[in-house]
Amino acid sequence: MSSIFAQTLSKAEKNLIAEVEKNYQETVALLEEVTNINSGSLNAEGVEAVAKVFEREFQKIGFETEWLKLPAEVKRSGHFIATRKGTKGKKIFIIGHLDTVFEKDMPFTPFTFLNDSTATGQGVNDMKGGDVMIFASLKALHDLGLLEDRTITVYFTGDEESSADEELSRRDFIAKAKEHDIALAYETTQSFGIATVARRGSSGWTLRTSGRQSHSSGVFRESVGYGAIYEAARILTEFQEELAGEEYLTFNPGQIIGGSDISYNSETGKGEALGKTNIVAREALVTGDLRFLGEAQKNAARAKMQTIVDRNLNQTDAEITFEDGLPSMVPTEGNMALAGILNELSLDMGLGEVKPGDPGSRGAGDISFVADYVDCLDGLGASGRGAHAPGETINMKEYPELIKRSTLFLYRLTRE
Repeated sequence: MSSIFAQTLSKAEKNLIAEVEKNYQETVALLEEVTNINSGSLNAEGVEAVAKVFEREFQKIGFETEWLKLPAEVKRSGHFIATRKGTKGKKIFIIGHLDTVFEKDMPFTPFTFLNDSTATGQGVNDMKGGDVMIFASLKALHDLGLLEDRTITVYFTGDEESSADEELSRRDFIAKAKEHDIALAYETTQSFGIATVARRGSSGWTLRTSGRQSHSSGVFRESVGYGAIYEAARILTEFQEELAGEEYLTFNPGQIIGGSDISYNSETGKGEALGKTNIVAREALVTGDLRFLGEAQKNAARAKMQTIVDRNLNQTDAEITFEDGLPSMVPTEGNMALAGILNELSLDMGLGEVKPGDPGSRGAGDISFVADYVDCLDGLGASGRGAHAPGETINMKEYPELIKRSTLFLYRLTRE
């Protein structure tokens, strides 16, 4: 893809494109350096090591840096923060994350070019490619003196892929975001032509059912009833019949355990069941997740699920509990306006139209924590395939064009 830009680009913008091109080999070298450091969410030393690389680089371009170590009870490393403060233009909060899903005990994949347009490596796409894009764009702006008197905060979290305590871990993140006008997240881009204006939220639920343990020959009789497993099956079936098909709403039972006696470890997800085919089940447990767009949809779904749970079969009982997870990012007018600015820029650069993406196509991310407070846009990062899987790749043909567009996008926003 070539960026044959139109005459609508200013001289400063054309100079920025040239600066990105001049710095590009250094950009690739930085991407290789951070990709080759294992920074699985549970590898505290690795996450901090990646932060130290960015600390070194951001200090070179005039940012003040901070390492926010998380409390011991969170059992995660910390967050990297880089700031510049000024009085002009929009105040921009830029989001990335240092951690990946690849832990130290997993097979290691170093940064490697597979061909002239594709590279692989642990977290190279999700989201070290996006983190490096952020730096490359800000470096180009700094090199040309275009960050003077501007307010920008770069916030790379250290536990986006696996957070043990979102409320505690994101407290400072949310507080700092509230001081800004716009939040931009550099998670993996869906395509050149899509802007992420919304993301669904996620939460969990646990269903427990109980029945009267008895000989199986009496099942369905008034005195014996249906047992815990039939009650669980009824509830899951009615969930599917009454809630499935609602736009943006999904609810998935990921695990079920049932029998005369069960045990379950919520931290490891490991469960055991004891039972016999000639015993009516006394206990059953189901764990699942709920994906939604907006608190209203989440709360309405929970209310419907509770009503279904309360319709107990004979001689059974059931209870459901809900656990909050990541909030959603709804498609506000402010988000849509940011997508419009990106679309205009993309057309000016000759890169084609950008449209708002389907809110149901993306799960929750760090930007969702601040979506109620500032205008937001996500999906500005690298492109590629196979995120979270061995052999994850980054599209190195599109990478320089995405950096150029990112750089000009930041330039236009900081001039508003």
